[in-house]
Amino acid sequence: MDACNAYPLPPDPAKFPHAWTLYFATTPIAPKLCRDFVGNVLRLLNLGHLADTATLCTSELVTNACLHAEGPIHLLVAAEPHRVRICVYDNNPTLPTPSRPAPTEETGRGLHLIRRLSDEYGVTPDQIGALAKGVWFELDTTRTAA
Repeated sequence: MDACNAYPLPPDPAKFPHAWTLYFATTPIAPKLCRDFVGNVLRLLNLGHLADTATLCTSELVTNACLHAEGPIHLLVAAEPHRVRICVYDNNPTLPTPSRPAPTEETGRGLHLIRRLSDEYGVTPDQIGALAKGVWFELDTTRTAA
């Protein structure tokens, strides 16, 4: 069965906002599961032109959460007519800070990528109350494919 068939029919764009959520453990497959989830949600909303950017940024946030938190992790995709916000909540209260990795280092570039690829990004305290913080990015739904 196609993964998109597991979701309900596409919502009426006139009835935004919409939100989808996914809870998961800090496992090695978490970034892929979250990439697939975000890509499917965006295609469901006819926002497939944002999928490559959104899945790359999502993968970076989820990977960071898996490396620096103990779980659980909460992924939230919130769509409005002119923007999509993707937020990854975790239980580590330490705020992320961009690093300056050496050219030979394999990690440390995720926040730089998100800053360059998204329209907005930031960190917010968890508004649900169970986790410490949420790191998020937004994409303008009217942007064209890169």
